[in-house]
Amino acid sequence: MNDHPVTLSMIQDAAARIQDRVRQTPILDPAPMRGPVLDAGRLLLKLECLQVTGSFKARGAANKLLTLDEDARARGLVTASGGNHGLAVAYAAASAGVPAAIFVPESTPAAKLQKLRQWGAEVTVTGKVWDEAQEAALDAQRTRNLTYVHPFADPEVIAGQGTLALEVLAQMPIVDTLVVAIGGGGLIAGVAAAAKAIRPGIKIIGVEPTGAPTLYESLKAGELVTLDRITTASGSLAPRRSMPINLELIAAHVDRMVLVSDEEMRQAAEWLWFETGVAAELAGAASLAALMTGRHLPAAGETVVAIICGAGTDGLG
Repeated sequence: MNDHPVTLSMIQDAAARIQDRVRQTPILDPAPMRGPVLDAGRLLLKLECLQVTGSFKARGAANKLLTLDEDARARGLVTASGGNHGLAVAYAAASAGVPAAIFVPESTPAAKLQKLRQWGAEVTVTGKVWDEAQEAALDAQRTRNLTYVHPFADPEVIAGQGTLALEVLAQMPIVDTLVVAIGGGGLIAGVAAAAKAIRPGIKIIGVEPTGAPTLYESLKAGELVTLDRITTASGSLAPRRSMPINLELIAAHVDRMVLVSDEEMRQAAEWLWFETGVAAELAGAASLAALMTGRHLPAAGETVVAIICGAGTDGLG
């Protein structure tokens, strides 16, 4: 019996709920392009950077909004985001005709701020890292009676992100390993819960920046750890602390965690742009960086899907 807070049935319900709100994104086989070389295995790229709003976050935000009652929607949505979740909430709110207030840290790229405003969101830039923007968002929730949408620790958000795994396994029934970037842990929690429920033997590899090893350190300690500081330039992968629901699901379903540097992510993003014309942010290239650096070495015949989770210009030079 699965007694975890996010189940396969929740994820399947989410897939049915959001099917008209998100895109089915393609899987790209980059062969015969040069490097990264998988001597024995096969590399595939799940281009979730082509999702509406530019990242997988649209899945979770759409699912959360569609589970809210009319009163919760009418009060308006509020969240804190490094950019991608905010865009997803702004998109979901705009599609439903409800207001959205988005709090973002100072590290959020200007292009994402512009897109947030184009979606009609009220945007507040505050704090140096996501955790500080989060405090401001929670204050707004209390004082303005808004409906808060957590970027990674809400079961319905996690279930929405898990629909990505259902899609991958439907597109490519023979997949041995999924490589997934980790910020707060919403994507990998949902993907791992879905993939392991359908195919228990599949491997799930989590990837974090060396400058923000939030879940890496938490798993090592056996409890949630709050990082003293964040040094990565990848704002999408930079919370100082995750949440219990994410740690529980990741501890249960993720096989291994690896770390990559900002420069390694940048090199992977540059490779993606040069070889495939795919424009990814640092977070979007983190999964590929884990393979290019050999942090995950595929075995003979292993089929690996690296999730390119967010669009951006970090590989454009």
